[in-house]
Amino acid sequence: MEYIIKFVYGFILPPGLFVTLLVILSIRIRRHRPVAIITGSLAVLLYLSYIPITGDLLLHPLENAYQPPSHPSGDVIVMLGGGATPDTPDINGKGQLSGDAANRLLTTFRLYKLTGLPIILSGGKVFPDSGIEADIAKRQLIVLGVPGNKIMTENKSITTTQNARNTKAVMRAHRLNRPILVTSAFHMRRAVMNFNKTGVQVQPYPTDYLTSRRLSVYPMQFVPSEGSATSTAVKEYIGILALYF
Repeated sequence: MEYIIKFVYGFILPPGLFVTLLVILSIRIRRHRPVAIITGSLAVLLYLSYIPITGDLLLHPLENAYQPPSHPSGDVIVMLGGGATPDTPDINGKGQLSGDAANRLLTTFRLYKLTGLPIILSGGKVFPDSGIEADIAKRQLIVLGVPGNKIMTENKSITTTQNARNTKAVMRAHRLNRPILVTSAFHMRRAVMNFNKTGVQVQPYPTDYLTSRRLSVYPMQFVPSEGSATSTAVKEYIGILALYF
């Protein structure tokens, strides 16, 4: 019964409500065939955009482009930022990393414990209401036990292209050239391409997976959800495509 209720809610609450209303509208104006076809087509497009299975199918090849190495090797760990708040309360200060960035931080910390390598944190203040990602990540890593002198920050970047370019400058200044790159699995392919364009070869260490390795098909995968990852996937594909021009 609980799953039936969730299924129904998916079509009477936003964003599924928009699909339902468009379908009803297309039926009511069916006599105006051209307009009804356009309305119905829009309903189908929105439906496909909002159901989880679409996002999973688009994300899956991105997230499986690289596998975390069993024995990571390099001379520095590079973590890319992924969002932060500037003034939310934290245990030892203000500002927290977003969910994506927090997962990257956890992996970076575990890699540090495994390898003892220095860390470069790359990420600036992307929006007026966001925090300086690299600075917040450094504060949190220090609290976890990473010595401050093992952490370098690059806090000006607001795009992946800038992450790659500015990180290269930090690496060059410290005579580092074999980075282990940590970022979300869905973002890794675009990140690697950006670093390659700057002439830096990285060892990818993807984390923060949004899809399971084995995709499952079940009824709730076809219910509109605001948590659909379709927009995340489309953004990545557009960014990858732009790198070819």
